[in-house]
Amino acid sequence: MKHLGLDAFRMSISWPRILPRGKLSGGINKEGIAFYNNVINELLANGITPFVTLFHWDLPQALEDEYLGFLSPRIVDDFQDFAELCFEAFGDRIKHWITVNEPFTFANCGYDGGFIGNLAPGRCSNRAICAKGNSATEPYIVAHHLLLAHATAARLYKRKFEPIQKGEIGIALVTHWFVPYSSSKLDVEAAQRALDFVYGWFIHPLVYGEYPEIMQSLVRSRLPKFTKEQAVMLKGSFDYLGLNYYTGNYAAHILSRTGNISSTTDNMVRLSTEINGVPIGKPTGVSSFFIYPKGLHDLLLYTKEKYNNPTIYITENWYG
Repeated sequence: MKHLGLDAFRMSISWPRILPRGKLSGGINKEGIAFYNNVINELLANGITPFVTLFHWDLPQALEDEYLGFLSPRIVDDFQDFAELCFEAFGDRIKHWITVNEPFTFANCGYDGGFIGNLAPGRCSNRAICAKGNSATEPYIVAHHLLLAHATAARLYKRKFEPIQKGEIGIALVTHWFVPYSSSKLDVEAAQRALDFVYGWFIHPLVYGEYPEIMQSLVRSRLPKFTKEQAVMLKGSFDYLGLNYYTGNYAAHILSRTGNISSTTDNMVRLSTEINGVPIGKPTGVSSFFIYPKGLHDLLLYTKEKYNNPTIYITENWYG
């Protein structure tokens, strides 16, 4: 990396590698701590700044077995303990923290069969691919707890560690950019709904303390609610926003859901990547991803205007 001229490196710390049983009471793996100390020190010795993610989907199996992981509110306290351990062990050198990478992908693909396939823990309503799960409720519950885990860890860092360690903490969100399939009012609204159900689902609570109005309207009682205290904790709970952008999609309005009720179908949108055989961008090696750089441009402008112009790092990008 040094010879390539890189000056930053994004990495993650594996929760089960540090806490094999998921909790402080289960013991700390000192070899895991030593491993990451060596990586961090070597990066810094070569002039490379680490950006460190605390949760990139590798949940300790012990917590999944004990209380179903992020389906339980108990995960929030255990994540805070893990985060605090990392802040204490590495925070003297790590100045850029990311609490969670792509909470949408973890919730959608782990509990609803998802945009990019069925990921761990492999729960959903479709019994052809999942033995257990409920796609109508579980993605929303998991997302709710991911947001609270982020906000709790960020609050701890800001209060206890940031004044001394002089670092910053954020979260990495993913979204495609959604373009109306036609100029009709219904398709324009569909594109906004698609964005709200992927991106707004997470950034809206982080800026305004509540889910987007359209999600509240369409999901209703299946969408968890934040208490007043939680809403206050969530609002402004990041120093910077990481954005992961890969491609664009056309979005068209549909009159009714098809298939099971789920977090994927609740938005009442049909997504596609072409109009009359013309793709939205240059094809890539992944059939669903096309090179659409205008989407990144529009996403950045949208975030600036709607979400108070946050500091942004592009933490992942396809070809644009």
